[in-house]
Amino acid sequence: MKPEKFLICLIFSSVLFSCNTKQKADLLVYNATIYTVDSSFGKAEAIAIKDGKIIGVGKTDSLLNAFEITEKIDAGGKFIYPGFIDAHCHFMAYGKGLQECDLTGTTSWQEILERLKAFAVQHPSGWLIGRGWDQNDWESKNFPVNDSLNSLFPDRPVSLQRVDGHAVIVNQKALELAGIKPGQTLTGGDIVTINGKLTGVLIDNATDLIDLKIPASTNDDVTRYLQDAEQKCFATGLTSVQDCGLDYKDVDLVEKLYKEGKLTMRMYIMLSDKKANYEYLFAKGKIQSDQLTVNGFKLYADGALGSRGACLLQHYSDKPGHSGFLLKTKNYYDSIIPIIAAKGFQACTHAIGDSANRTILNIYTKALQGKSGLRWRIEHAQVLNPNDFNLFGASQIIPSVQPTHATSDMYWAGDRLGAERIKGAYAYKQLLQQNGWLPLGTDFPVEDISTFKTFLAAVVRKDAKGFPEKGFQTENALTREEAIRGMTIWAAKAAFEEHLKGSLETGKLADYIMLDKDLLVCDEKEILATKVLKTFVGGKQVYTTK
Repeated sequence: MKPEKFLICLIFSSVLFSCNTKQKADLLVYNATIYTVDSSFGKAEAIAIKDGKIIGVGKTDSLLNAFEITEKIDAGGKFIYPGFIDAHCHFMAYGKGLQECDLTGTTSWQEILERLKAFAVQHPSGWLIGRGWDQNDWESKNFPVNDSLNSLFPDRPVSLQRVDGHAVIVNQKALELAGIKPGQTLTGGDIVTINGKLTGVLIDNATDLIDLKIPASTNDDVTRYLQDAEQKCFATGLTSVQDCGLDYKDVDLVEKLYKEGKLTMRMYIMLSDKKANYEYLFAKGKIQSDQLTVNGFKLYADGALGSRGACLLQHYSDKPGHSGFLLKTKNYYDSIIPIIAAKGFQACTHAIGDSANRTILNIYTKALQGKSGLRWRIEHAQVLNPNDFNLFGASQIIPSVQPTHATSDMYWAGDRLGAERIKGAYAYKQLLQQNGWLPLGTDFPVEDISTFKTFLAAVVRKDAKGFPEKGFQTENALTREEAIRGMTIWAAKAAFEEHLKGSLETGKLADYIMLDKDLLVCDEKEILATKVLKTFVGGKQVYTTK
């Protein structure tokens, strides 16, 4: 062959080869209605994935032409959303609670005792631990007393935590082990007595006296808690969680589990308000990877409304003379919050009552010195004085809310707050308007882990029973698009992770879920019947419905 012809053939072959070369993709999911939750809340029908990240989103034909596909999944016309992100939960505590006596949904003290007796048969030694009771669901609505616990378990310590985690009832054996006496007092807590006699009920900081006596979990125990919890989360469409209040040793264990391939759930961890945790993160600096972010601290301003520990500007409507309390002195918050600011970390403070919210908002405002990119958060932002809403927007403070709190509390919150004050409670639409975005969570195990209950409560303002018929304070309902953003991209943004997850866009982690119903348009009666068909983390299937 002449050199000229050889050169022409070589050029032709090179051009032909280059035209046929396609980028490789591990997976193509097609024949779906995909909500990308990008800035335009766009829709697509296919998504291409490689090495756990999204490399293409669009029309099926376009992606087939652009990529050489190893595996294909026909979605069968189902609906795909970014994996849900819970912006406020207690993931590790939830896993631990799966091993304890479940008291959620109990409607009387007697029912609690019956459950506990059955649990004790299956767990014949050591502390008896339970969680989930709520006296507001009982006919009497009064705190219990521990006489029956003392009779049933005279020699075995018992600790039963209220649903919100801000109160416990314990038996006499536990009180003795903790050295608790009638008349004992402490800052930010209450040891409840009647006629000078201990009832066994301990509120807020008083619960720490018992916790110090309960044997600590081993690393093997915690590993099991986390693995059990992530399976439950995957089943409800969660691919990331923000765990509010762990210790630095928990972070070290979680990192170890990721390295060993024993944990898949992506986590944002807030460290608890403890000296050792501050020293750890200040020395180590921000931790951020595809699996784990640690960038802030969880503080507590007050307790819960249900146990009347929330700190209010005026007395409780159903308990004259009592307005709750801060869990630490105002001077403490004034001292620690500026340090967090100076170090550039995120402050995330639990505040329920209007007084607690005002206190923390003012301290935040002073420390931030104007608008800030630190994305400091108020966790719950549950009851606000009308004059204080603007403090969120003025300093770009993020309200992090949990919609099912509204539909759980609405049965009795009006009794606590009165007709006027409750108008500033659970005011999610007003809070959204402050910064234009609002992260949503559940606070599980305080509330049900169900993402669909979160969605229902946010957009319809009803509980799982369909109550109330016309919704609870519906002027503060979110649109369906706002709720989905709150459960995905806005939740990611609250943890400085919006560049990694929260929407289905090229370059982001391939965390997504497949649902059998379209949450954007389905009838409200179908929301709770929605099923998670499949859950994917990094393009790998971690759950499929049975």
